[in-house]
Amino acid sequence: MRSLTLARAAGAGFLLAAIALFILYLIPSNHYYVFLPDRAHPLEPLVRISGEHATASKGGVYFVDVRFRKARLLEDLLGRPLARGATLQPIRDVLGSATEKQQQRLDVNAMQESQKIAAAVALKRLGYHVRIRPPSVVIRGVLHKAPAGRVFRPGDRLLAVNRRPVHSLCGLHKLIASHRPGDRLRTTYSRSARVSAATIRTIASPDNKREAAIGILVDEVGGSTGKLPINVRIDTRGVGGPSAGLAFALDLTEELGHDVDRGYKVAATGELELDGCVLPIGAVKQKTIGAREAGVDVFLVPAGSNARSARRYAHGLRIIPVQSFPQALHALATLPEKHPATA
Repeated sequence: MRSLTLARAAGAGFLLAAIALFILYLIPSNHYYVFLPDRAHPLEPLVRISGEHATASKGGVYFVDVRFRKARLLEDLLGRPLARGATLQPIRDVLGSATEKQQQRLDVNAMQESQKIAAAVALKRLGYHVRIRPPSVVIRGVLHKAPAGRVFRPGDRLLAVNRRPVHSLCGLHKLIASHRPGDRLRTTYSRSARVSAATIRTIASPDNKREAAIGILVDEVGGSTGKLPINVRIDTRGVGGPSAGLAFALDLTEELGHDVDRGYKVAATGELELDGCVLPIGAVKQKTIGAREAGVDVFLVPAGSNARSARRYAHGLRIIPVQSFPQALHALATLPEKHPATA
């Protein structure tokens, strides 16, 4: 009789624990989002462009995105997501000071802007007449004790580094990345419409001590494209954010009669700048898994930390780091010919 009572008590305890866990899973957390992989999507069915060419290629260009939801209270307490391939992200890191609805609007606007930039960059590369006015790089602040603090002030416009014009954040990074910490750079900048020049010493990047940095925080201001010479429409079905810019530009080039994919299934991610530079993006883990699950052959990602992260989750997927749209085109053009049997 006693053993039966103990068994019932244990069973009741397990039942109560299961109910408690179920309730904790149902209650949303107010501290985290969960980012989840989503299979990469072929762009060809989503793009409409005047003058496009039908292709019998077995390849294609794919864009990657990320699904997300609010974390469950159970995941919050455990400190990890329960879904495979997912990542917990603090809500404050995702939204900043914006509300969820405000961030959704920002993401939609960023997606629309990325489509305009991708179309302008791709068409200009193909020889179409497209007016592109690059943005200005404006200094927002200087890191504490950085030598640049003796030269720059917030509001200064950085015009050139070692006599090479600066037209984007990505372009600025590329100009600095070829140097080492401690090297001296000749900079040209403007303040109150007055142009000046100064030599500053680079420091070690806070992200990688072996890489050079100036120690400044910058924003892009302005930048625009004129009316496109042909009509381009891309329906991303509610997906937001700027990270599909590189994929858009590659697919537009493909659909205008240029064999970009060469029979490969090509996934790409990276925010595209008006000068063709490719900026880093977030959620690389989920996007790499999504590309892999879609069965693509190669995955183009921004060079640097994005590429290093992608390789950790590639599991055989070929990762190609790129810094610019022209470099992406060259990388695909120099891939070995794909055998028809493996297409």
